[in-house]
Parts: sequence; structure tokens; C-alpha cells
Amino acid sequence: MNKKDIVSLSFDELKIEMESIGEKAFRAKQIYEWIHVKLVDSFDEMTNLSKAHREKLAEIFTISNMAEADRLVSRIDETRKYLFTLPDGEYVESVLLSYKHGYSVCLSTQVGCKMGCKFCASTIAGFKRNLTPSEMLSQIYTAEKDSGRKISSIVMMGIGEPLDNYDNVIKFLNLVSCPEGNNMSLRHLSLSTCGLVNRINDLSEHKFGLTLSISLHAANNKQRSEIMPVNDKYDINELISACKNYIKKTGRRISFEYALINGVNDSRETANELISLLRGMNCHVNIIPVNKIKERNYKTDTSSVRKFQHYLEEGGINATVRRTLGSDINAACGQLRREYEI
Repeated sequence: MNKKDIVSLSFDELKIEMESIGEKAFRAKQIYEWIHVKLVDSFDEMTNLSKAHREKLAEIFTISNMAEADRLVSRIDETRKYLFTLPDGEYVESVLLSYKHGYSVCLSTQVGCKMGCKFCASTIAGFKRNLTPSEMLSQIYTAEKDSGRKISSIVMMGIGEPLDNYDNVIKFLNLVSCPEGNNMSLRHLSLSTCGLVNRINDLSEHKFGLTLSISLHAANNKQRSEIMPVNDKYDINELISACKNYIKKTGRRISFEYALINGVNDSRETANELISLLRGMNCHVNIIPVNKIKERNYKTDTSSVRKFQHYLEEGGINATVRRTLGSDINAACGQLRREYEI
């Protein structure tokens, strides 16, 4: 018998499951708290349940766990990079980041990625499968237990395209914000997408309150299609229209991610195009020095970063430069997994 993934069940689903096996509905609250608040790894740790009840649960359900295959700790800051082995032998990464306001986890949503962005290590080995809601949650729970720190924010910017795993991501968002469990405000969560317009429109209907980050990286279709194949399906005009719709429906500001690539998208002319594209929108631009990966020849000229920021701000666009964390351990997602799979 295939056991059910109890960690991926919503609180309401768990209540129904308890009733279906002849247990009182209040048991769901106890079990849900053990899993999502006390972060247990097995039913045996649920000490306020009888041994017979724990054994019954173990026969029907499973608490999915990830095995830690590797962990790198930065000597520069408190960044920790984790490589996990999944039950089917696949690998996935997540990163624990330390900020003045607290601790954040950058988590993965897929094993590999279909999107083919030229500057990204995650896509080089191709796509294997989607992560389940429990596998996304496990990245957070493992980082909390390993570090002894409470995670106060989440960035869904690891391996994979979150909106390509739409149903599981929506369930994850509901689980991580559930009052009976982790109870995280989704205002402390950022979801990054390369621009799946249909799913951006779907997401806007939920009004989650999260920060939507768009991987833009170019200001015109020719330039964007060269580095992001998704632009051939959803071009910049469609994408910007979906973003404006998202802002209107949710009232939330959008963040545009912009990986600055030397000689590709870092000119004054490109900055002017970007200003024209985004003018009047409730947004800001996050300029990202591109990460070096051995399979690609992309790099960022350090001197051009502040220049580009100045161009945008001069044109009335709010712009920041992403702080680089864990540079001594290649903390950008996808690189450690590649080393294990090669």
C-alpha cells in the first residue's frame, strides 16, 4: 500500500483523514502541531498519542524527510547552503540567509528546470520533476532544526520555476501560512517567476499578499529572447500587462529582477528602455550581479552596477543592488547539485 504524505495535507484534509480512520477530529490539531510547529520526524515522537494510535498512523501515512547530502557554511557571513537527497535519489538545494531583520530560506520548487535561462545553473542538467508541498516545507524545517534559528521569511528563488509547479506551490503557500501550523504571514514571502503570464494571472486571483518578483533581465523582446526562451511564448508586452493586472488586483508592488550581464544588458541605452517600460508602475528593480558558472561565460562588470542603478534612479525608477551572501560557497542555487550529478 502506498502511504499518504501527511505533511502535504492541509489542516482540513487532515481532519477528514482522521475521521475516515475512526479518530476524533481533535486529533488532527495535535498531529498538525507535531508536524508543523514541533517539527518531528516520526510518529513515535508524538508523545501525547497512544502507542496504538501512533502505530496506526505509521501504517497509513508517511512523514517525508530529506537526507542532508552536503552542507556548506560561509566563513564570511552566516549563510548555509544545503544539498538534500530526495527519497528517489534526486538532489535539490536550499540556502539559509542571515539578514538584520532575521533569517530567510531560499527554497527550491522543482528538481531542475525547464525554462532554459542562459545565465542560470539550475537549468543546465534539465528538468526531472516537481517537488511536493512537503518537500518544500522540509527545506524550511530542516534549516530551522539545523541552525537553531526561526525562519522569518522565505524566497522562492531556488532551483525550478515556481509557477510551473503551480498547484503544489499554491498548496505550499496555504500550508506555510496556516494558523494551526507555521502561521507565517505571506507578506514575508517572495515568489520569483521567469514570467509565465497565464499563471501570474491565476495567482492574482488568490490575493495572497506575497511579493511577486519577475525575472525580467532585459528591456526589449530581442534581448530577452536571447537569454530567456520563455519570452518566445510570453513576450515583454504580455508580461508587463499581466504585471499591471497583478498590481491592480492585489495592491502589491512588484519587484523586477535584473541580472546585469557585461556587454549584454548593461548599457545606458538599455537602462533608458527599461525606464520607458516600467515608468508609472508600482514597482522597483533589483539589480543582481550575475553569478559565475563554469558552463557560461557571463559576468558582471562591478563598475557598471552602480552606474546602471544611477541611470534608473535618475529616470524615476526605484532600484536596489542585491547584497551578495555566501560568495565563498557559491550560494547561488544549482551549482552544488551540478557537482554531485556530474
